[in-house]
Amino acid sequence: MLINLHVKNLALIQEVDVDFKNGLIVLTGETGAGKSLILGSVNIALGNKVSKDMIRTGAEFSIVELTFSVKDEIIKKIKDMDIYVGEDNTVTVTRKISEGRSVSKINGETVNIHTLKEVMGMLVDIHGQHDHQSLLYPQNHLKILDKYAKDQIAGEKRELKELYAEYVALQKKLENYDMDEAKRAREIEFAEYEVNEIDLADLKPDEDIQLEDEFKKLSGSQEISAGLAEVYQYLNYESDNGAGSLIGRAVSRINSFKGFDDKVEQFRETICDIDSLCRDLTGEIVDYSNSLDYDPAYVKEVEDRLDTINHLKLKYGRTIEEILKYRDEKQNYLENLKNYDDEKEKIKEQSARLENQMQQVCEELSVKRRKAALILEELVIKALTDLNFLSVSFKIDIQKKENFSENGYDHVEFMISTNPGEPLKPLAKVASGGELSRIMLAVKSILATEDEIETLIFDEIDTGISGKTASMVAEKLAKISVNHQVVCISHLAQIAAMADSHYLIEKKLENDATFTNIYPLRRDESVRELVRMNGDGTITNAAMSHAMEMKDMADRTKSNLV
Repeated sequence: MLINLHVKNLALIQEVDVDFKNGLIVLTGETGAGKSLILGSVNIALGNKVSKDMIRTGAEFSIVELTFSVKDEIIKKIKDMDIYVGEDNTVTVTRKISEGRSVSKINGETVNIHTLKEVMGMLVDIHGQHDHQSLLYPQNHLKILDKYAKDQIAGEKRELKELYAEYVALQKKLENYDMDEAKRAREIEFAEYEVNEIDLADLKPDEDIQLEDEFKKLSGSQEISAGLAEVYQYLNYESDNGAGSLIGRAVSRINSFKGFDDKVEQFRETICDIDSLCRDLTGEIVDYSNSLDYDPAYVKEVEDRLDTINHLKLKYGRTIEEILKYRDEKQNYLENLKNYDDEKEKIKEQSARLENQMQQVCEELSVKRRKAALILEELVIKALTDLNFLSVSFKIDIQKKENFSENGYDHVEFMISTNPGEPLKPLAKVASGGELSRIMLAVKSILATEDEIETLIFDEIDTGISGKTASMVAEKLAKISVNHQVVCISHLAQIAAMADSHYLIEKKLENDATFTNIYPLRRDESVRELVRMNGDGTITNAAMSHAMEMKDMADRTKSNLV
């Protein structure tokens, strides 16, 4: 569960640090106070895109940090991703946003966005203000059914995904065989030309590197030879003015008083070493200079060979290895073209076999979906009844599509009737905004029992409801919070009264700057906030009495849920 939220320099938030407990957590506040900003910070930690404009004015960066206490089964999955988790079983997710970049870390270790999203997907399920509208699209109904039936259909889904990926690859391959005889003849001719051109070059691995080094050496050999000759003149022993001759004289002179004392002996040994080095160096210069015989014909041969290799690089690859790889691929393509009809027929046969396999898996998957749908229908009806749908019928309609995908061939659509005597109709054509919110809450409450995710976050799930319905929604949230941590941003007093932990989000103006802050409320402070939510905030004895009665009733309701 989420145990701490730390946000710094995000929009109106200068810095907030708040601890959370288990149960139902409700965040309330005036319109515009920044309730959705708190939720937005969680979305940032989820890996969602964030604009640089979200960085608080005058700040260089924003930080969002969430700390979770995590169960052993989730810890194992996170460790399997090679992410360190300490013995206290806490996971801290940090995202730092600065100009032009963001850095994500899990327990101090930098991770990419894909890993961040994968880990956060195990820790928290978030429902935004408009997410209930996703129920308007039937493709999401299939996702909901599959999420409910995930344990029953996991094997078929995995097998179908693998088969479909193989099938798509074959179909793409088959597209290459859609050509007439004239085009095939041209392709064969061109492929043969490219293969022959590379073969004629008789390329050797790393030959280009060796030739380039040789060409550099040859190109500078004349200049190097002249320069070394000049160096030799400076060092040689044949000229009276050469360094070698002068060093030789120095050796002869110092040898004339050999054994005079230890210091002079050191000088003599050093001069002799210098003489030896000078003689070795002049010899090496002579040997190397003799190896630099400039041969224009050989230089032209090396240059032509490099031109040939560079010409092939422009056409087939940046290195000899890439050119040879291209040649092998083109040779395979050429062989396939020459055996065109046989290869095409082979691919068709493979595709047909895969289609038969997928058809069988799709049938098995569909049967299991239909069984799960019957159970889910009953659960949804019960959950909707709990949410003040007085007379509701709900059915999951499953039809077979002509084509299949990696999800099978089922078209799934939720059908509903909210009034007695009315026929079932597609959900999108019947439900209002408030009804959609309650239907989504019903679905979430059912899926929560099937999920390992401990923390559920709802942003104004109470949109479009009031009165008794609001009380029933509050009770449903309290039921979910018995086994899950539920964080709810709400504007309804009925939901706030049900909170195990109540937080106030408040916007203040200080020193010509606006700040959003979040505070945990004591019971008496929570009652005062209920008064504000119930009316204009005027504190009267009647208003206080009504708010306290709401809290007492909520406590009685929750005690019956345990």
